[in-house]
Amino acid sequence: METTTIHVMRHGEVDNPAGVLYGRLPGFALTELGVAMAHRAAEYLTGIGADIADVTASPLLRARMTAAPTARAYGLDIGSDARLIEADNVFEGMAINADRSILVRPCAWRNYGNPFKPSWGEPYADIASRMSAAVSAALRRARGREALLVSHQNPITTLTRFARRQSLAHMPWAHHCALASITSFRFAGATLVGIDYAEPAADLVARAKDMTPGRTAAAVKR
Repeated sequence: METTTIHVMRHGEVDNPAGVLYGRLPGFALTELGVAMAHRAAEYLTGIGADIADVTASPLLRARMTAAPTARAYGLDIGSDARLIEADNVFEGMAINADRSILVRPCAWRNYGNPFKPSWGEPYADIASRMSAAVSAALRRARGREALLVSHQNPITTLTRFARRQSLAHMPWAHHCALASITSFRFAGATLVGIDYAEPAADLVARAKDMTPGRTAAAVKR
């Protein structure tokens, strides 16, 4: 039976000195370190002999910049899939990554009514549905080969939990999806047979100022 691997990568470090929860806001390019992370991922994929036939990214700038080195390495254009976009969040545009106290102020409490949905953003079930559809589409495009999809921390975490049949509800600090990490979904035909995780830029992540909580070597900017 033919095998296909879909690599789902989180973007590299973003230039965000104000600590804004940028979410789906336009702009927000990679830092110089973030670009280096993207190159490291391309080197990793070529180094393991990945047979990349398709490179597709979230429409957001940071994702497309992250996809670029791999696309160049394989002589491919970067496709765009809106289903890979960052999760929607009511705190978008606020500087909560610089000042976490914003999250515990009384005016924010009304957003915490249902953490299982969650009430402060896009429902986990919706994220899992659209991310699964994006992977299925990549599976068709790269049948018998491999594809790279570039997305964001929350969507990748939610997709992985869905694939592992875990509860979709989770807290942000439970994310296990470091900057420029690659979560690889291995299929035999259309059946998922394995999930692997790699951090090809782990040493660079340790130098980063990660703007989101989670299990990562990067420092969390306060």
